[in-house]
Amino acid sequence: MPADQPEDRRSPLASAAYLTADVPGIGGVIKQRPEDFLVEEIPLYEPCGEGEHIYLMVEKRHMPTFEAMGVVANHFGVRHEAVGYAGLKDKHAVTRQVLSVHAPGKRPEDFPMIQHDRMAVLWADLHTNKLRQGHLKGNRFSIKVRSTDMSKALHAKRVLDRLERSGVPNAFGEQRFGAMLNNHLVGRELIRGNFERVIDILLRPEPEHYGAHLEARELYARGDHAGAYAAFPRTLHTERTILRLLAKGVEPKHAVRAAGVRALSFYVSSWQSAIFNRVLERRITSGEFGSLLVGDLAMHVESRNTFEVTAEELAREETRARLASFEISPSGPMWGARMRRAAGDVDRVELEELERSGVTLAQVEEFDSKTRDMIEGARRPLRVRLTDADVEGGIDEHGHYVRCVFDLPRGAFATTVMREVIKPPSDRQRLDDED
Repeated sequence: MPADQPEDRRSPLASAAYLTADVPGIGGVIKQRPEDFLVEEIPLYEPCGEGEHIYLMVEKRHMPTFEAMGVVANHFGVRHEAVGYAGLKDKHAVTRQVLSVHAPGKRPEDFPMIQHDRMAVLWADLHTNKLRQGHLKGNRFSIKVRSTDMSKALHAKRVLDRLERSGVPNAFGEQRFGAMLNNHLVGRELIRGNFERVIDILLRPEPEHYGAHLEARELYARGDHAGAYAAFPRTLHTERTILRLLAKGVEPKHAVRAAGVRALSFYVSSWQSAIFNRVLERRITSGEFGSLLVGDLAMHVESRNTFEVTAEELAREETRARLASFEISPSGPMWGARMRRAAGDVDRVELEELERSGVTLAQVEEFDSKTRDMIEGARRPLRVRLTDADVEGGIDEHGHYVRCVFDLPRGAFATTVMREVIKPPSDRQRLDDED
């Protein structure tokens, strides 16, 4: 980062004015208990009944996706890389999702049932290919808001009805940025090749962090790498891997790289996500959310193909109709050396946000030349369609609640919707947890 450019300390969350500002928020909180937050994948395709991959529909409770993949890998006696998934799911929730296991020559009945207190298999079948990220249509959510009054269900219904018409800002939620909202800073330092800073951001104590890891972080700050390694929970594989190697005297660069491509790619993705959120926020505050601008790259929602919006294209009635029907959407940047760039003022804004993050385009290109598969870059729609919404207010053994049900396409975050419904007094009031 240039010496005259201060470090970008803005929140990575998109915290612009609400699209439904004229509708009162219902207040309250989500995720007081896992069963209050239900998520079920809507598959892109059904298994065909033959092939080398066993597909499992699993229901898990209070378990992140990567932990569930580890349970499945251990059960089937395969490497972690042999397990596939379509999308990450919330940790503090009850979630249903499909996982695949590469088991050539085997069938589901060749293995015993998985016995786990937080995970069960609902069905199993065979298919010809590994399940990969993005192999799903979307997710159906059922979310109970607590610490509110059931009579406020009407406000929630008005919000969801509005979002069905306007679309939902396709912002990345808090789980993309971690408990301390700093995953994007780790990704930035990876791109810049500053491995000492990567480690420090990952492991240092933070003034606002009072979680169970504070003791371990303070041990790291005192230079006790072995003590910090022992103090971190076993589930924090990246932190523990780095600390174990640092305690042995391994150089920071090699200690970080030992965390593996999957973990490091997630941090890079978090950096890309923070810039996307900031571009989206500028579109919302300027009143241009959901509109096409000259220079935009419009995205066909189903195929993910893009085309440049010219003045002539914008004047076409067909283009306006496709936008209104959610067939196409304006797109924002997931920066990478091979990302297709917008034009004119749209590109200028996107480049400004890249540089404000502390990374230059030259650094992105250099990082891409060294890694190739970590930062390809892509376009992401700025808005997504919310469908099949429903709301109910009620009382159960835990008190009043307002339950919101809706479908979102793959990659969209339910917390963006619930932020509009709840309208928390501060965006520091957390709506979600990291996966």
